[in-house]
Amino acid sequence: MNPKNGIGSLEDASYIDSPGPVRPGEELDLARLVPYLRETLGWWEEEVEVLQFPGGHSNLTYLVRVGRRELVLRRPPFGVRIRSAHDMAREYQVLTKLAPVYRRAPKPVAMCEDETVLGCKFYLTERIRGVILRSEPPAGLGLDAETVRKLCASFVDTLVELHAIDFEAAGLGQLGRPQGYVERQVEGWSRRYKDAKTDEIPEIEELERWLRAHLPRSGAPALIHNDYKYDNLVLDPNDLPTIVGILDWEMCTVGDPLMDLGTALCYWVEEEDPDLVKMIKVCPTTLPGSFKRREIAERYAAKSGRDLSEIVFYYCFGLFKTAVVGQQIYARYKRGFTRDERFANLIHGVRIIAQQAVECLGRRSL
Repeated sequence: MNPKNGIGSLEDASYIDSPGPVRPGEELDLARLVPYLRETLGWWEEEVEVLQFPGGHSNLTYLVRVGRRELVLRRPPFGVRIRSAHDMAREYQVLTKLAPVYRRAPKPVAMCEDETVLGCKFYLTERIRGVILRSEPPAGLGLDAETVRKLCASFVDTLVELHAIDFEAAGLGQLGRPQGYVERQVEGWSRRYKDAKTDEIPEIEELERWLRAHLPRSGAPALIHNDYKYDNLVLDPNDLPTIVGILDWEMCTVGDPLMDLGTALCYWVEEEDPDLVKMIKVCPTTLPGSFKRREIAERYAAKSGRDLSEIVFYYCFGLFKTAVVGQQIYARYKRGFTRDERFANLIHGVRIIAQQAVECLGRRSL
């Protein structure tokens, strides 16, 4: 038994996050990909197998097996028109500079800017093996209340640690423009919503107006992930509260770290939330022992020393941004750019998230 979480070794168990068959419509052109891999990696004799990781509503993630070697391939979604939101070269450069100074970042292997290979730019990294918690964890994983509580503490502490990285020393100082970051985000996501709008949702309009009228003053900038949640974290299979990897750095930038915290909070559904909200949760944050959103904010404040007096704004903005992302994905589905049936009902989630945010407007605490 493992004294750290009360379970035996999971290293060879089915709990390790594993890929499956590639979804229809998202297949890669192996006739072009395989020669590129062999030429770039110098691995000529092994067979190449491509599988796809579950989850993910934005950039697509594949497992590439070349013999016994395993790499992760990231590419933009099919049919996407927002190139700035799926900049593979930018994401790869972030990892190139971040991985040497931050052990939880995937190590980059190769960047392909030749769009004749897959019809887009893509990159490869080493795989970080471990457990990833998606909407419902598998039975028997060992997530008792004590383990969950330790994991929640690690969740917060890892975010604080990320925000403490010396981004200038890492060569990432030019990644973003901290001055005016929050205002630009509100403007940018408002514009993205209008571009992807398919239905009338009055709550989105109300939320947008409130955010524009309540812009906070930002503190010291930090390197921020911008999509920090359980299913972007890789857990040590033999010590579940230990986070060994953070995935999906496509939206990483330098800006107000409380925007990162707000995004994390917006994904954090509580057991006491309305049933409709719990129906659309993407991560298992209602498990016995889970922190409340308030506890996450309090621990972050205590560990980071940052002022969280405007945390409601950041939480509501996180909900707004998430609703807009859902709207963008739904618009891609409705306009025929993807056949992924997971996206068919996303518009209902957009409405639920917007309503959740509107109900929080004007509050002084979570």
